[in-house]
Amino acid sequence: MNEPFELRFDPIKKDYLYLHRTTTYNLGTFYHRHEAYELYLFLRGNVNFYIENSCYHLKPGDLIVIHPEEMHRSFSLDESEYERITINLQKSYLHRLSTPATHLSECFDYRPKGKGNIVHLNETRLKQFLQLAGGLEEVLVSDAYGSDILANSYIAQLLVLANSVFQNASFTSTDIMPELVRKTMEYIESHLSKNISLNRLAAEFYLNSTYISRQFKKHTGLTLRSYILDRRIALAKSYLCEGLSITEACYQSGFSDYANFIRSFTKIAGISPGKFVKQIRSAADK
Repeated sequence: MNEPFELRFDPIKKDYLYLHRTTTYNLGTFYHRHEAYELYLFLRGNVNFYIENSCYHLKPGDLIVIHPEEMHRSFSLDESEYERITINLQKSYLHRLSTPATHLSECFDYRPKGKGNIVHLNETRLKQFLQLAGGLEEVLVSDAYGSDILANSYIAQLLVLANSVFQNASFTSTDIMPELVRKTMEYIESHLSKNISLNRLAAEFYLNSTYISRQFKKHTGLTLRSYILDRRIALAKSYLCEGLSITEACYQSGFSDYANFIRSFTKIAGISPGKFVKQIRSAADK
């Protein structure tokens, strides 16, 4: 089976990407990441949202923040209209909007990976968010003088609102991820440098390997093999960022074949390991 590796890390080519979408029976995507932060507001539908090893059934007004390294997916459960607003923001752009006193990336960065991603906006906050989003929508289709500056202003205000809500949040959403899927993810994460097979998982959980595989695919949209490969590439990237050589990153992240590592890294990350290292060094020199 040929799986679309290149789509697992969606590239965002602009400083920001704003989308207000309504779809019917949108099954959603498999687990994926963006190379940018994501601000997501759920407005209506019957949708489960997955982030890392958690799953939430969304309610209108739920606001989600997603870091570039956090895998996620949405899944519509029926034919209800699914309406949401998403704003993807490049790190460099968001940092330019920030000031020494106001770090607009706080709600994305300063929390454990895959935790604290969701809050619920009350009626007043939801109205504020929609007013700002409506203003942003208007200026994005305008070529009037100053429309670009106004767009930046609306985005900055949305980010201030989001950060303020998360800083004062006491909301806890119920995690409905099936225990088997969560435990499978946890096992994979703690054994990435070792050989992981369906037979090993079946022995670990005392369950049929086919059942494990089907349940995992049902909730993530990915096969186990594909998911493991993605997590190993993510681990390799972290090793490269720490200064390990490409060869060291290859074998310490669980790959036994160097050529396969180079090929898989390039497909999933959208860039070769060598170019990735050059980017890291270039950013460090600035």
